Amino acid sequence: MKRIILISLLAVFGLTSQAQPHEYAKRMGMFISSPQVKKDPKTNKTTARWYDTNMAWVKDYCEVENVATEKDILNIFPEMNNLPYNEPYIPMSWRLTNENNETVLHCYFPMPADEVTNMWLASEETCIVDQETGAQYRIRRTEPDTYRKHFTLKAKAGDVVDLKVYFAPLAETTKEVRIYGLPNWGMMGSPVAPVTIRHEAYGTFEPLGYDTIPQFHKPIVYKEHMYEDKPYDMQNWNTWKVMRGAHLIKPLNDETMALWRTPEATYLAIGYEQNWTTEYWSFGHDIKLLDNAGRQYKIREVQGLPLDELFFMEGNAGDYVAYVLVFDPLPLNISAITYIEPEGEPFNAWGANWSGKVVSNISIQQLRDNQKLFDYHPRIIVK
Repeated sequence: MKRIILISLLAVFGLTSQAQPHEYAKRMGMFISSPQVKKDPKTNKTTARWYDTNMAWVKDYCEVENVATEKDILNIFPEMNNLPYNEPYIPMSWRLTNENNETVLHCYFPMPADEVTNMWLASEETCIVDQETGAQYRIRRTEPDTYRKHFTLKAKAGDVVDLKVYFAPLAETTKEVRIYGLPNWGMMGSPVAPVTIRHEAYGTFEPLGYDTIPQFHKPIVYKEHMYEDKPYDMQNWNTWKVMRGAHLIKPLNDETMALWRTPEATYLAIGYEQNWTTEYWSFGHDIKLLDNAGRQYKIREVQGLPLDELFFMEGNAGDYVAYVLVFDPLPLNISAITYIEPEGEPFNAWGANWSGKVVSNISIQQLRDNQKLFDYHPRIIVK
């Protein structure tokens, strides 16, 4: 009798252990402005209409209630503890797991009201693509059943609803994926950085450790002025500095990034293609990094290069170069950042362009994996 009870307990324990999810990846996600909330003075019920998603041709609609909620959201995303009270933006967070031999994408939605209309989750567009093999994991189903439907979501205002999307299990060799077809969570393939899959990271996520300071070839000033020995004038390119000796790397996609974190500073390398033998560049003091809690990390310097000045870099057309931007230190618990480069003041030069850019939701893990791409690679000339 005791043996039967013991076997039964082991069986139950085995089933429970098997049901424990294995976390592949997670991100706090992009922030979306909270929609306008209306309150019924008679019932105190609050309602909000979600923003239109570009799926107007889909006419199916349903109402959803009794949805699963995530009570442990602050342990899953500790950085949410630092969000300001009454934050006017909603984090569209998500987590990718393996559960019961299926890949499950948890799409978390903090309810801004008791009832949110015009919601959209997923359709036949939704899939996960292995970036190495090209294997496509197409959507199997959603929970609750909102597949290819606009829907009204009913829950308690302030609850974090857990909307689930199911796929076939990822292959054990999967390293990076891109996720498509979830527009409200910003997952539509590129330009968002691919998702790095952690096969070994069971249980609570452990922050990555600090890096050592990266060693890059630092450019030097070849000439203080291009042609005219006058004070710097952004409208007169003859007064700009001429630099040489940029850190050379193997060919990369333009503006590929890598990141190193130390307790004292954050080092962000950006790879560029040099299109001309002499090409102008600029980096402004208002470039910054932003974490998903809205905290800013200011730029301190660009190694070996002037800040707030246009300058020329001499090299070879066809070179690939890396510049290193140094920022305030990033905490270890940050899992993704946004790179913000505001638009610069107009200037007079051939092909003048100092346009701004915002690169959102860049995975810290991916940036650290990119470090190996920035090893010095001497120029090879074949004649």
